[in-house]
This record gives sequence, structure tokens and C-alpha cells, in this order.
Amino acid sequence: MKKIDVNVNFIDSFKSKKSDVLVVPIFEDSKIKGFGKLGNVIQSVVSESNPKFGEIIVLHKPSLAKSLMFEKILLVGLGKQEKLDYESIRKLGGLIGSGSDKYKFSSCVIADTWYTKKLDKETSVKALVEGILLGTYTFDEFFSEKKEKVNLKEVNIEFNGNFEKVVEESRIVSESVFFVRDLQNLPSNIATPTYISDLAKEECEKVGVSVKVIEKEEAEKLGMNLYLAVAKGSEERPKFVIMEYKGGGDKWYSLVGKGITFDTGGISLKPSDKMEEMKYDMSGAASVMGTIIAIARLGLKVNVVGITPLTENMPSGKAIKPGDIAKSMGGTSVEIINTDAEGRLILADALEYAKKYNPEFVIDIATLTGACMVALGYEAAGLMGNDKELIDKIKKSSEKTGERVWELPLWDEYNEYIKSDFADVKNVGNRYGGAITAAAFLKKFTNYKWAHLDIAGVANTDKEKFYIKKGGTGFGVRLFVDTLKRV
Repeated sequence: MKKIDVNVNFIDSFKSKKSDVLVVPIFEDSKIKGFGKLGNVIQSVVSESNPKFGEIIVLHKPSLAKSLMFEKILLVGLGKQEKLDYESIRKLGGLIGSGSDKYKFSSCVIADTWYTKKLDKETSVKALVEGILLGTYTFDEFFSEKKEKVNLKEVNIEFNGNFEKVVEESRIVSESVFFVRDLQNLPSNIATPTYISDLAKEECEKVGVSVKVIEKEEAEKLGMNLYLAVAKGSEERPKFVIMEYKGGGDKWYSLVGKGITFDTGGISLKPSDKMEEMKYDMSGAASVMGTIIAIARLGLKVNVVGITPLTENMPSGKAIKPGDIAKSMGGTSVEIINTDAEGRLILADALEYAKKYNPEFVIDIATLTGACMVALGYEAAGLMGNDKELIDKIKKSSEKTGERVWELPLWDEYNEYIKSDFADVKNVGNRYGGAITAAAFLKKFTNYKWAHLDIAGVANTDKEKFYIKKGGTGFGVRLFVDTLKRV
């Protein structure tokens, strides 16, 4: 697991610390105060250009500021002050964390102009630090020649208070996000079910989390026929990984993550366009693993079991075919109409397995449907479930962490869409409401409070967005950590 080597300090005045740059966040139409004669220079530039949110203006240190211990000033647009929220602050942090190479600084001082009293101090600091740390992520493992770059080493924030605990928590969670992003970005010829299960075991055991891996033969004895049906077409051995973190008490909570390490669609073969992105189909499993490691390092007083079925979905002479019928671990028969709706099949057996823990609640996370992307684009995960209190808890964590979710309905009428003429249920409905009918399918394998996150649109990106780089986003870790802190 990558360690984030950025030293974060809090100082009384931007004048007291030597650094490469001074970062001055600027609200639109704001009056610059607290900078003396330097403030007049900044005000002149701001009045002329009025930077919008995310825009950066570089100023070389003027002669009147010779006594100050920095070489450049970065003016960073923060938008309208009345619109400032925690996500805006996190994005500011992302611009700073990701900007060290572009603007050539390894140390910076951040002036206190970014904060407004309408927001909670500690939550604001956490958002800023989190954005900075997440913004430093890079993935260059497979380049023969590494580009020389300037890495951020030190951040000094002009802000009063003791925030050491906030910084440490942000670092731990961000390192878990990096762990997830690294796993997502690995090609599927490396990140096989065996590789991921071995890595999960190695990293979990470092932090006191017990790991059990159910091999194919044991899965057969347990009747995990839906999970094994998907695995049939692959030469790679499937691995059903269970991670138990015991933080205290006798109640259990469960996270379940889809772990398709590469998804061709099986016999219902996908189009070739962008099929390389199907390496990201294990993002849900990676997120669960990263979360379990994070909560163990944080020492949360809660028991959590992470369940991640891992397999490829491949076409072959042994692969499942449209029209095949298989039974779940709990005995529910499923007519497999489309082999490219495989994620819900492996999740069904994982949700059945979770019943062993008599959990207080279960949340599953999966890159499940293109239909969710059609509905919500790349901006939010689809959220559905059978318990309002759990749904509301996740929504609150979403608002706090910036990992957006949007609730979709899960009315009983959707069960009609997945009625089968030959089995208890079929794995797809018609072309309408696909994200919802996928959740309706999963619901049939639960008997506890349950929520489902469809992260098809947010698991990876081809654009840099503040603290998120191209590739895997690590979505879910921050959301889950905050949710589990609320139980």
C-alpha cells in the first residue's frame, strides 16, 4: 500500500513559514484583506481578472514583498462565497495537491481566505486536507521511462486549532483510496482473482483483519451455484474472499463488493469498443477491501465483514449460456437470460452468505448496469434499498464526503419485470428501468436491512477532476468509512 509522504502543518500567519509558493484562495468579487501592501497587488489582479471557480493565476513575488519567504503566489478561484461547501473546499485541496508538478512547488503555504464561519471548522479542514492528499495520486507503474516531476512534500495551512487527529484520519483514508485506485488501474492479466485475494490477505493481516478465501471446491459444497456459473468460462480460479474486522460488540455490519476482474460479457459478448475498461468491473470489491483496511487502521468500534466474490466473466466451451438455470446458495432458481448480467449473479450468493452474520445492515457496491449511467451520467452512484434509515444514513455521508449518490425507486411493481416462465426469477428484465430491476433482483436474496450502490458511472473516469485522476476513482471508501462511523 502506498504511503502518502506529505507533511501537513498549521501555522498562525502565512508570513511565518518559508515555502515555494503562497496559495491565496479568492472568492468572486471579494475584497482582499490581511496582506498589507501585497494585498493591493493581489486586489488589482483579482479586480481585473476575477478568477472563476478552479481558475488559477500565477504571480511572481513582487518587489514590495521581498521580506516574505516564498517565490510565487497562486491565486485560486473559489467561486461565490455564498456557494462554498465542503466539496468546494475539497476541490480546492485537489487543485493544490495535483498542482505541485505543473506549478513547480514542493512546499506551500495556504492563506486562510478559503474558510467561512458558516461551515464547521473540523469538517472544513478535513475536506481541505483530504483534497490535497487525494490530489497527489499518480499511477505510472508501466512506463519504461518515468517522467521527472515535482512532488508535494509540505503543506502549511494558516488556520488556528489542533487538527492532528483530522490530518491522520485523512491520511489513513486517502491511503486506502490510493490502494483501491491502484488495484483498479492494474490490467486484468495482473489483477486476477488470485492476485487480488492474495493482496487482500497480505494487507488485511497487517492491520489485524482476519481473511478467509473460499476456493472453488468449497463454494461447490456450499451451493454457490450462481457465483460458480459465472466463473465456469474462465481459466482463472475464482476466489470468494471474506474479511472480518472485529472492532467490538456483538453486532455485525457487512459490505459486499462485486469483483469481476474482467468482464467480456461471456457468451452475450460485449462490443469491442472500450472493452479494455472492463478491468474496472472489480471496483466494488476493491472499495470494500480498501474500506476494511481503513476502518481497521482507524480502530472503529464496530464489527464489519467484507465479502468480495472474485472471478472473470469469459466466453468458452464451458461458459454459461443464455437460458441456463442455476440455483443460488439459498435455493432460489435463476434463469440466466443474459450472461452479461453476471455481476448480480455473483452478488446474489454473496448476499446469501452475509446472512450467516445476522447483520444489522448490508450495503453492496457494484459497477452493475449501463442503465444507471444512462440515468445519472458520470456524476453520482445510484442508491436503492429496503430501509429508509439506512438510505438516509448513506445520503448524509454522501453530502459530507462528496461521493454523490442519488436514490432511485424500488417499488414492488419492478418485480414483474424479472418474472421468469421457467424459474423463480430471471436475471434481466426488458430494456426499461435496468438499474432498478437489477436492484430488484438483488433484493430477493436479502432478509435484512440492505442498500445497493450502482457505481457504474463513477468507478472510473477519463478526465481529471480536481482531486480525482484519470483511471480508477476509489469511489466508496470515504463514503463507507463515514457511514460506519455513524452506527
